[in-house]
Amino acid sequence: MLRVRCLRGGSRGAEAAHLIGAMLGRAVTGWVQRAFQSTSSSAAAVKSQLEVEDTVTDPVSQECPVCAYNEWDPLEEVIVGRAENARVPPFTVEVKANTYEKYWPFYQKYGGQTFPEDHLKKAVAEIEELCNILRLEGVTVRRPEPIDWSVQYKTPDFTSTGMYAAMPRDILLVVGNEIIEAPMAWRARFFEYRAYRPLIKEYFRKGAKWTTAPKPTMADELYDQDYPIRTVEDRHKLAAQGKFVTTEYEPCFDAADFIRAGRDIFVQRSQVTNYMGIEWMRRHLAPDYKVHIISFKDPNPMHIDATFNIIGPGLVLSNPDRPCRQVSPRPAPPTLIACARITPIEV
Repeated sequence: MLRVRCLRGGSRGAEAAHLIGAMLGRAVTGWVQRAFQSTSSSAAAVKSQLEVEDTVTDPVSQECPVCAYNEWDPLEEVIVGRAENARVPPFTVEVKANTYEKYWPFYQKYGGQTFPEDHLKKAVAEIEELCNILRLEGVTVRRPEPIDWSVQYKTPDFTSTGMYAAMPRDILLVVGNEIIEAPMAWRARFFEYRAYRPLIKEYFRKGAKWTTAPKPTMADELYDQDYPIRTVEDRHKLAAQGKFVTTEYEPCFDAADFIRAGRDIFVQRSQVTNYMGIEWMRRHLAPDYKVHIISFKDPNPMHIDATFNIIGPGLVLSNPDRPCRQVSPRPAPPTLIACARITPIEV
């Protein structure tokens, strides 16, 4: 599920003021530059530009439908994924590194095939019910396109089938009015963005910014082909040493390894997000946003929000089994101790 639009205002007043100031500054700068241009050449350029714009996109609406700066403002619009046609990913090294040994026989048996029918029926029913609940709460629900994930594709570096479009949070990150397509790290998810392109183009035409991160080749060099995974103890040791199945051969990241708190964005180095991917995001979002790397006592880090979720200003919901190394948790209220630990953090 991807939060596309949140209630205006909320807890991001300072961020909004900063962005508005930056936009005004850019607008004034552009006006001064244009004031010194030749009148005739300027008029010709404007006419040409308008002709092009009329053919490329609809006029930008006054209010962009994409607007989200954090994880806790009231929700207005959301993209909910779909499990239809989902396939089990082929049992490649990056998939093996992200699954536990007890599940390997399943991937070895079904890799590249459809999920068992009863699994898919339950998943589809549950997602549909989630959509119904959201709609009853007044939230606009959008869905990705159905895709045939059984089609085999081949690049110069690998061959694979697809997986699903069930988790838009993994592949799309909304920062302000910008939609960022993540490059991903699993070969089975290489073309997953195609299910969301119709929606993204619609949002773009209505004023959203649209950025696609550099697409990795996903060549063999991106993965440690000899990544030593046998036991949970092995995973703990490797994670503590900062060793992961993805190398630093080229940038890669999943959007779900990032979590937003206004102008501060937190990220973890994981099995699917490398430091090159984090550095690309840091440079892309600077200077308006700061990207902070945090880490956890996690034997298999993948997607930060299952471990560390910012649920309000200065308030984090932290998985007690995977504590954050950069934060000292406070005791939780008695009603919450059974399920989670509340950790304050300055953002």
